[in-house]
Amino acid sequence: MERKSFLRNGLTALGLAAIAPLASSCKKSTYDDSSIASPASSSSSASSSSSGSCSVSPTETAGPYPTKSPSSYVRSNITDGQAGVPLTIKISILNTNDNCAVLANAMVDIWHCTAVGYYSEYVDGPGGSYSTVDLTGLHYLRGRQTTDANGLVTFTSIFPGWYSGRAPHIHAHIYNASGTSLLITQIAFPTDICNTVYTTASDYKAHGTQDTANTADTVFSDSLSNELATVTGSVSGRLCADAYHLCSCVNHGE
Repeated sequence: MERKSFLRNGLTALGLAAIAPLASSCKKSTYDDSSIASPASSSSSASSSSSGSCSVSPTETAGPYPTKSPSSYVRSNITDGQAGVPLTIKISILNTNDNCAVLANAMVDIWHCTAVGYYSEYVDGPGGSYSTVDLTGLHYLRGRQTTDANGLVTFTSIFPGWYSGRAPHIHAHIYNASGTSLLITQIAFPTDICNTVYTTASDYKAHGTQDTANTADTVFSDSLSNELATVTGSVSGRLCADAYHLCSCVNHGE
């Protein structure tokens, strides 16, 4: 996937950029991706600077389930015993105000639902035959990491499930080192990957396939190309989602 060169109207000077593949992050020697067709790979890695054009990710909603105290969950493994297909999430942050150079020391929060659509920290129910339950005392599938010298954070989790009215997704909130919010965005997943997980993996099959397509989703319908992760691996082993955001930010080293 090549970098796109357009910006979404209405973005402020502080923003995050497009989700795109990091071909070098999840090696095929580590993950057996024979069961899943891999998208086209990127021509550059997150560890390199670039003077090329960059796609700025759209700003999206954090609600209705944002992490209530993200600074309390500094950790790379956010699984917390939740059942599902193992997923490695690699996100790199680049700075469009510095020729797309990597952005170290940025804070990245992510959160997502369980295999059957529940969010921790809230009274929640994914609809259908699933009951509403009080999960306010639990904090699974939420975490924070700080980008390294290559602008990279890595999380260990499970492949997210879905709930009625939304396509499968992961939320991301990025801050600079001083704690200033740069952008809230979301990560979408390829439909064929979702269908494979939801119809073949035991922890997902009872919930079935998503009722909302990426193209019909209220968040992704107008911006899917800038928010779609690249996924490699196998349902029987481990999946790996690669994405990068390009942050158009000032004082990025603070």
